[in-house]
Amino acid sequence: MGSWRKSNMEVIHHHRHLFLYVLLFVVFFFSCTESLSRSDFPAGFIFGGASSAYQGLHFNMEKDLAYGTTSLENIQGDIALMKEIGLDFFRFSISWTRILPKGKISGGVNQKGITFYNNLINELLSQGLKPFITLFHWDVPQALEEEYGGFLSQNIVDDYRNYVDVCFKEFGDRVKYWVTINEPNSFTIGGYVTGIEAPGRCSNYVGNCTYGNSGIEPYIVGHNLLLSHATAVKLYKEKYQESQMGEIGISVQSYWDLPKYQTVASIKAAFRGLDFRFGWFVDPIIFGDYPETMRVLVGTRLPIFTESQSKMLKGSLDFLGVNYYTARYADDSTSSSSVNLSYTTDSLVNLTITLFNATAEKDGIPIGQPTAADWLFVYPRGIRELMLYVKKKYNNPPIYITENGVDDNDSLPIQKALNDSLRIKYYHCHLSNLLKAIRAGVDVRGYFAWSFLDNFEWESGYTLRFGITYVDYKNGLTRYLKSSAFWFKNFLQKENVIRSKPLLYQDSN
Repeated sequence: MGSWRKSNMEVIHHHRHLFLYVLLFVVFFFSCTESLSRSDFPAGFIFGGASSAYQGLHFNMEKDLAYGTTSLENIQGDIALMKEIGLDFFRFSISWTRILPKGKISGGVNQKGITFYNNLINELLSQGLKPFITLFHWDVPQALEEEYGGFLSQNIVDDYRNYVDVCFKEFGDRVKYWVTINEPNSFTIGGYVTGIEAPGRCSNYVGNCTYGNSGIEPYIVGHNLLLSHATAVKLYKEKYQESQMGEIGISVQSYWDLPKYQTVASIKAAFRGLDFRFGWFVDPIIFGDYPETMRVLVGTRLPIFTESQSKMLKGSLDFLGVNYYTARYADDSTSSSSVNLSYTTDSLVNLTITLFNATAEKDGIPIGQPTAADWLFVYPRGIRELMLYVKKKYNNPPIYITENGVDDNDSLPIQKALNDSLRIKYYHCHLSNLLKAIRAGVDVRGYFAWSFLDNFEWESGYTLRFGITYVDYKNGLTRYLKSSAFWFKNFLQKENVIRSKPLLYQDSN
């Protein structure tokens, strides 16, 4: 009798959760129903698509994750698709080792790499699009990793400076927007806290790593990333900006942290969570030092900026790039340990130990519509709240949303993948909330969809698809525009487009 009752209770519990998920899905799809067009946004507001070079390629090849490619094998074809959609900009990253194969100037400059990026930039400009370039998107030269540990050593600051100097000199006459580093926080957490990203370092009580220290190394790496950023900005402003007339900034990823409960403890935990992820890098760049919460909780493990370093960091940006995908709940935690020290517990915020530290359920109900990625739940209001938070705390800097998007599973049949209604709703709702933030006075100047193409997604390889353009990995890397791409075309050009089949390269001429 007891086992029968338990079995039936499990069924009831399962159906209750299924009902809640379905209800959440329905609520999401019938929200954000207001009309939306490009003309609703301020004059001069830019829209673009984003991608990057391979990230952590050597590390992922060792895990047998790197197969196929989504690099721009057909530059003209890809740019023709961007033009067809009506995008203004293409955000892409330059691969450090494609410019300096040994990571250093002394190892020689690869002229073929220079030519490749020159061709891409020139083709963009000839088709009426503009480049928005990321200088470092997680791809540390393997030679520097082996020589001195990459970003674990302050030696990398000078080598990074020399690398970006080549980029400014070779491309800066045509490139007017530079991002020094993409998501320094995610790079540091994935590579040096949990160890599931390159270079795969962590404490053995945090993850499955051979080497590393999750309580010390992430703060050293973060410090060297910030010094690299500030050094690059100083170089650009002193040597290039006056003649090239461009702008330079950094892109930082963040959730919107919601208090799990309306208690003082949960509310404080949410702000600590923002400090430890977003403020970790934004506070030094705006104010010249780390958040006070980090100074108190991390103590002597958090490096100290010298007076000259703090001065160099403070105000070292023309714009702030923000990457937003999802939200999480935050609650107070007492799980810190004086023995097993880790970034994951230093904040005293109740978070699970994953790459993105996502706590996405409350009383069994997800914070938003689930997606193929276990860390991404659709919470459009979060982008508005995050923008208002930045405006208030950081004196309303110019902002570009440098990434925003949602994934599908690679296992979907191609026709179902092309009919990506969830992605359309995701973009509609996030842009609607972004517009509300702009109307509330936030200085947002542009938006980039992640991603233009289906691409390589870190440890997930090609199993997740974020693109508005489908890439057929098994059949010559043929591109097909998804329904979301046509939605963007309608949104950007304010016209209805009806097609009986996906747009291919040969259709776009």
